[in-house]
Amino acid sequence: MTENKAKRRDKLVIMAEIIDIAKSGSSKTHIMFKANLSFSQLNEYLAALSRANLLEKLTQDGREIYKPTERGLEFMQMQQAIISLLSEHLPRCNVKIPWYP
Repeated sequence: MTENKAKRRDKLVIMAEIIDIAKSGSSKTHIMFKANLSFSQLNEYLAALSRANLLEKLTQDGREIYKPTERGLEFMQMQQAIISLLSEHLPRCNVKIPWYP
């Protein structure tokens, strides 16, 4: 019997993915499928990102879309800087970080 281990994503990674997906403005459905989330999970993340002022809901051509705020874009830049900094050192020290690719 083969064991199928699903790789779990850290919440910060999921939040960053949602912000990245929504960069050019995305519907809930688009974000849900691209981020591989259930509808209830998506709603929780969208609410949290909105409360943190990282994502905003807009109406465009009569439909609701989500786009990152300036603060959301800053969050993405900071996360990329952290990953870049860690990637220089982690492979050499054999340390596993849950959200590190």
